Amino acid sequence: MQLRRRDFHRAALWLALGSWGATTGARAASDPRWASDPFTLGVASGQPRPDSVVLWTRLVAPELQEEPAAGDRAAFAVRYEIYGDAALRQPVQQGEATAWPSRGFSVHVLAQGLQPGRDYWYRFACGNAVSPVGHTRTAPAAEADVRRLRLALASCQHYEQGFFAAHREIAAQDIDFVLFVGDYIYEGSSPAYTTRQHGSPAPHTLDEYRARHALYKRDADLQAAHAAHPWIVTLDDHEVVNDYADDRDPGYSDPARFLRRRAAAYRAYFEHVPMAIAPEGPAMRIHDRFQWGRLAELWTLDSRQYRSHHACPDPQRDAGRSVIGCSELADPSRTMLGAEQERWLAQGLAGSSRRWKLLGQATQVSATGIETPAGRSTWTDAWDGYPAARQRLLQGIVDAGVRDVVSLGGDVHRHVAADLRVRPNDSASPVVASEFIGGSVTAHGASQTAMARLRRDNPDVKHARGDQRGWALVEVTPDAMHCEMRATPHPVPVDAVFTRQAAFAVQVGRAGVESA
Repeated sequence: MQLRRRDFHRAALWLALGSWGATTGARAASDPRWASDPFTLGVASGQPRPDSVVLWTRLVAPELQEEPAAGDRAAFAVRYEIYGDAALRQPVQQGEATAWPSRGFSVHVLAQGLQPGRDYWYRFACGNAVSPVGHTRTAPAAEADVRRLRLALASCQHYEQGFFAAHREIAAQDIDFVLFVGDYIYEGSSPAYTTRQHGSPAPHTLDEYRARHALYKRDADLQAAHAAHPWIVTLDDHEVVNDYADDRDPGYSDPARFLRRRAAAYRAYFEHVPMAIAPEGPAMRIHDRFQWGRLAELWTLDSRQYRSHHACPDPQRDAGRSVIGCSELADPSRTMLGAEQERWLAQGLAGSSRRWKLLGQATQVSATGIETPAGRSTWTDAWDGYPAARQRLLQGIVDAGVRDVVSLGGDVHRHVAADLRVRPNDSASPVVASEFIGGSVTAHGASQTAMARLRRDNPDVKHARGDQRGWALVEVTPDAMHCEMRATPHPVPVDAVFTRQAAFAVQVGRAGVESA
């Protein structure tokens, strides 16, 4: 199924009635006079479906010519307009939403009743202020005979470690949507790799996470990519804190305390991205499902909220680490996605009638362990740290007879093309799926020497390069799926130029990657 119907209708109701957050007693100012531009974070769209798309903006640092009394700041009525042409001469739809103080003055409009496979242009207005114009595109009709899907695969945009020039190139592409698979912001700093600075310590509260998101959103190249295309997103860890797993953070904080931080982070994240369903405290519906006609189906997965804690953790700091001889890794009860999400995905894959089945998820599925004199070293934060869960996923694909499955990942700060087997790196185990990872927008990666060793000890990994930054252009047709890895040297300067690092393909009906 798609996003569950009751969830979709709940989202429509919540967004229409403005029922997310406390609004009792607030008033909406319908014609404020602004002393400065409130639309400095730009506009965005996302979650494209055949008849709907989510439109987003956020009013930032509202400064009125006449400010309401302290403690009595008004909500603001925000108008939205949707057009069928770039010149804004063909009005399609208009309406009004409310930017509530309790929501950080963010606006989410679930625009319904649109035509499938259509381009639209939109803008917002509030009083005397008008937003930039954004472009979006709905998904094709469910049974449409689609001949091509083009998407940008991106992740890991650390503000301090480079400029977001990748998004400038993405904005100029002819693509259907951006698939962003995690680490939209970074909560921490890495002094050794600093190109520009956050200017504030790691966030813990809602206001601090809001400020971190606003800093990233002010980047002109990121704004351009959001305004140019709809986005489909999922999260990894840095939107909250590095390497968190369910209710545990690296510092072994009291779970109740950490969940309060997670709730603040999730809420701030929602306030800054075009998603339909708001979080409820520390819980947020992240996993979702999208169709692109009969050509492709995409599942976005949540690999943080429900996962088991790390195997064999360091007693001083529970973050991902390399371990040797950790028997806990083999525990069949350990999960990356949680039992309910595992079932949802397995049933969806088994029942899909689309040609290509795409998994948008945060990290690397293929094995990356390194052989050492003491034994094989395993990194516990990726799928290698959850081998039983990985085997269930891939064995389920085999048992259900599902073909043409491709994982699209991020997190590891390298471009990757790999084969996926039920038993990794075992030539006697057939290749059952394929994997591409789109590098990192800015976050630093490993050396060529380290990547050569990874490939040597993991023959399923056909390509791995971590010394360059970038993204990946993915094109899907009925016959094949192509991935062009776009890259530039690290660190990324503001005027970076991207070139083709490598290109790979997966042929329909034949799992595994090949050079293109």
